[in-house]
Amino acid sequence: MDADIEGMRAFVVTADELHFGRAAARLFVTQQALSKRIRRLEEALAAPLFERTTRTVELTEAGRRLLPRAREAVAAFDRAVGAVRAADEPLRVDVYDERFTPLRMVRRASERDPRVRIELSMRQGLSVALPALRRQELDAAFGRVHDTPAPWPAELLHRLVRLEPLHAFVPHDHRLADRDVLRPADLREAGIAMPDPAGAAEWRGYLKRLAGRLGVPLRFNAPAIGQRHLVEQFLAEKAAVGLGERSIDAAGSGLRRIPIVEPEPLLPWSIVWHRRNPRPLLRVLLRHLRPVALPDDPAVWVPETDYQPLK
Repeated sequence: MDADIEGMRAFVVTADELHFGRAAARLFVTQQALSKRIRRLEEALAAPLFERTTRTVELTEAGRRLLPRAREAVAAFDRAVGAVRAADEPLRVDVYDERFTPLRMVRRASERDPRVRIELSMRQGLSVALPALRRQELDAAFGRVHDTPAPWPAELLHRLVRLEPLHAFVPHDHRLADRDVLRPADLREAGIAMPDPAGAAEWRGYLKRLAGRLGVPLRFNAPAIGQRHLVEQFLAEKAAVGLGERSIDAAGSGLRRIPIVEPEPLLPWSIVWHRRNPRPLLRVLLRHLRPVALPDDPAVWVPETDYQPLK
């Protein structure tokens, strides 16, 4: 049995954390799968790498000797993968979903600069895209970087590039359809009904935090498969309201879009990429996506957690 790169990567992350649960979370695998990778590597090297007790995990002498070389091996592998990509290969970018702002941001960047060629991915959640980013199967992904299900991976960088207002969407025969704006009191009486975010833990976290901030009941329906299905769900609601980005065009859909005020909720979009991604084209895209600052304005709302450094 030969040592493999996945075993090396598992060893490096576990050595960093000295905790199998946290290491498994960083690698987006189960603890059982992580243990199997470590065990295969130990068998290939014919040496134990960790001393485990019920309370602690420590490196053995063999583990301490291996660690700096394992780091080099993993880094060299990642560089080699990046080096074989064709220079003119399109960037592989996850834009979350067709109905959200990142698709329009990427489209504008490619219209302004013909060098920016994009191969789109829509995994419907940054939490779902993170493993592919870490493996550099994606060059970049968009999403809210807080409330992901595991500690933030140290090898991934992020930049806040957009704060998009959320509006309410209701059918034309909804009892709130004649309002010019909706306030928390209106929403508390109606409630919010949204498609289940499924694996998008960061979007679920945002909605729960918003509902808690406004004191509004929140209900999740079946996941929406595309924008048409989302519209159908919103049209079926006669009491609750749906939420969507201000930029969504509701014309001809049977829905009315109404601003939310006191406060106006803003959805923070970041672009995320691997710090060791060598592609010059990624740097070109990043230059077109200027950083924005979180607001200091009581008239708007972003989750308090989003002002905190990632851990």
